[in-house]
Amino acid sequence: MKIGLFWLKSSRPGLWFATMWLYLLPTSQMSDIWMSVPFWLGILYVTFPLNLLVYGWNDLVDAEADKYNPRKDSFLFGARGSTAENQTLPKAIIVSQLLTVPLILYFTGPRFLILFAAFLLINWLYNLPERGLRSRPPLELLCQIGYLLVVPISIMLNDTNPLPTWSYVYLILFAWQSHLMGEVMDIEPDKKAGKITTAVIIGMKKTKALIIFLVTVEVLLLIIIFEDYFFASILGAGLIWLLIDLLIIYKNKTYTLLEMKLFAYMSNIVAAISMAYVWWSGCLLG
Repeated sequence: MKIGLFWLKSSRPGLWFATMWLYLLPTSQMSDIWMSVPFWLGILYVTFPLNLLVYGWNDLVDAEADKYNPRKDSFLFGARGSTAENQTLPKAIIVSQLLTVPLILYFTGPRFLILFAAFLLINWLYNLPERGLRSRPPLELLCQIGYLLVVPISIMLNDTNPLPTWSYVYLILFAWQSHLMGEVMDIEPDKKAGKITTAVIIGMKKTKALIIFLVTVEVLLLIIIFEDYFFASILGAGLIWLLIDLLIIYKNKTYTLLEMKLFAYMSNIVAAISMAYVWWSGCLLG
């Protein structure tokens, strides 16, 4: 039971909304999709097995850095395993894939293997112990594009239309913004562990400014390209908070653990609201 909870924690349930958001996007406004077996298989896969692959693999190579990270050892931000617990991760990752990938192949055919190989390649490049892109800024941001592979998984399983190019542009910005927010929270423990990230190199204030720039572009895309003012207003409210954070309240101060947990809960609430709205409105389908 305890080791099972460790594996669940390693998949970072606090970040499940990100992959669920990407998976649900191509199915927007498909009211009968909830009765589909492949749909629910995809939901299962992109939450636990896929996230265990991505984050569990990363936990193995970042075990030393995670010792200094106060965010770790929670269902929000991931596990901080002992040596013995971490040694069980490869087996858990492999078994979770063996239990789910054949089922996905049954519905998609062998074309899914191309996506799966791409996932493995990106994670391998990111997590190489000595030369991994996770410690070669800004190349670690390029690897975040791998999250967008969740979209074609959904398209394959649910037989939906491809997304417009502008939707992928928005999603890339979203992936970069989300990753940089994590780097801001981890900047001090990463420094202690000697881990090099974009945030460590350019500093907290410049990283926050970069996040603000990315969110500003996202808001402009929603207004100019997608012409959706409601979703833009939700993101705009977040942009105002980011400006207040940078210019007035926190500036370059480190967040407390309580504050980071509060931000995580609030971001998940906003993610749930935006996910429901985007699915209902189909605003990102062009």
